Amino acid sequence: MTAPEDFRALPKVELHLHLEGAAPPAFIRGLAAEKSVDLSRIFDVRGGYAFRDFKHFLQVYEAACTVLQTPEDFRRLTRAVLEQSAEQGVIHTEAFLSPDFCGGGDLAAWREYLAAITEAAADARKTNGITMRAIVTCIRHFGPEKARATAHCAAETAGDFITGFGIAGDEGAGAPRDFAWAFDCAREAGLGLTAHAGEWGGPESVRAALDDLRVTRIGHGVRAIEDRNLVERLAESGTVLEVCPGSNLALGLYADWAAHPVAKLRAAGVKVTLSTDDPPFFHTTLSGEYAALARAHGWEEADFRALNRTAAEAAFADAATRADILTRLEPAI
Repeated sequence: MTAPEDFRALPKVELHLHLEGAAPPAFIRGLAAEKSVDLSRIFDVRGGYAFRDFKHFLQVYEAACTVLQTPEDFRRLTRAVLEQSAEQGVIHTEAFLSPDFCGGGDLAAWREYLAAITEAAADARKTNGITMRAIVTCIRHFGPEKARATAHCAAETAGDFITGFGIAGDEGAGAPRDFAWAFDCAREAGLGLTAHAGEWGGPESVRAALDDLRVTRIGHGVRAIEDRNLVERLAESGTVLEVCPGSNLALGLYADWAAHPVAKLRAAGVKVTLSTDDPPFFHTTLSGEYAALARAHGWEEADFRALNRTAAEAAFADAATRADILTRLEPAI
């Protein structure tokens, strides 16, 4: 059986990673101690994050974010997360960032946080060989008005580092069309568009994201498998799914790796990529996901090479950056 360490050396591209959600528990515990904040309720006896279900996960996530209070905190967080990713063989990552957690949605404050994050990412490129780009993300359960402010922050800072815009959070809060203004604003700024859908909202949420937000990528999207016509539409349009199997299993969406539909979606011609979402929360690593999928679906190194090329081609990146990513993937293609 293939072990996670067997895949660690394989160069990887990860498109679906929440920066705060990738914070090692020890990092958050350390910040809490520095700031004299009691967060003991969000950890289990082994020191890991503890939650009961998806809605409780969102509460624990937001509680952890309360100790991320300054640009320097995010500088340190970015370093820790990128070091963690590089250890898994990730050479390029796209991370979700939210101005709601970085300055409360204020543009001036957002610029200060963004400067710290960008500097840490540049340091990581020099130290660990990993590149990072950011997808500014509105939080669905915070509502459409806050999403407008987030989109404004994204549009005003779009460029070499901020290359995408998306939406995350509780899929049961509102409808995609409620956030159309924010996505139109981001589109006009030249940003790539993605949306979390097809996880808890079902296949209809994927269709709504495509129709109302006009995205080219879907975060998760796995429940599209329940609608044959939707699967055919995804395959024909070339829409890319940012699939996070370990996240889906940890949250109880599927019983085990064999039951996860990523292989069926891929076999149907849908473009899929592999990511970890919020890895410390879900006790996963990207190498571990590769190993589990190899065991469950018989995938071999060539399959993962192809998936990484799909991810590189789907990245929200300019031509020069994409060419650089593909060159760095070359040993694995």
